[in-house]
Amino acid sequence: MEALNSNRAVRRLQWLTVLWMTVELGSAAVLGIRARSLALVAFGGDSAVELFSAAVVLRRFYIGEHTERQAARIAAILLYLLAAFVLVSSVVSLLNRNLRARPSYLGIGLLIAAAIVMPWLGRRKRELAATTCSSALKADAAQSSICAYMSWIALAGLAINAIFHLPWVDSAAALLLVPFILYEANEARKGQACC
Repeated sequence: MEALNSNRAVRRLQWLTVLWMTVELGSAAVLGIRARSLALVAFGGDSAVELFSAAVVLRRFYIGEHTERQAARIAAILLYLLAAFVLVSSVVSLLNRNLRARPSYLGIGLLIAAAIVMPWLGRRKRELAATTCSSALKADAAQSSICAYMSWIALAGLAINAIFHLPWVDSAAALLLVPFILYEANEARKGQACC
């Protein structure tokens, strides 16, 4: 009975994650493109990978298939591509004055919301990963926690740009996200077992 309740709790939490990641991805992409904010676009790219991860975990807890390792590898590849995109785009933006980011107050609001929601999701997923012995859910929890750190870095870049009108800070903040994206990619590639 406890396992059944844990599985239901995981499914509810993953549906909440899918909903939040969809909103986060769409908002970050639109706001990032409008403001030419690489930090927001990178954050949105990470949200896309997290959305994929949440969907795979959700599928695993509905169907019971063990596709965790394959999903982790795909997520790792996507994250490596995202890191390369952020790195190249940030360097190009820093060198080209015409690609400077504009302030995005809605983007700041989105990142504040993510900084509040993502740590809670990460904590709850870690608890349920221990209960259900799911390495996929454990990896998904790590992604949620890293997303919280990424939101603070991106938030700092957007806030400094909005307050001090230093558009290059957005690209610098995006560059600071690269190590977090690579760490997340390496963890996904390893696919460490939970139990």
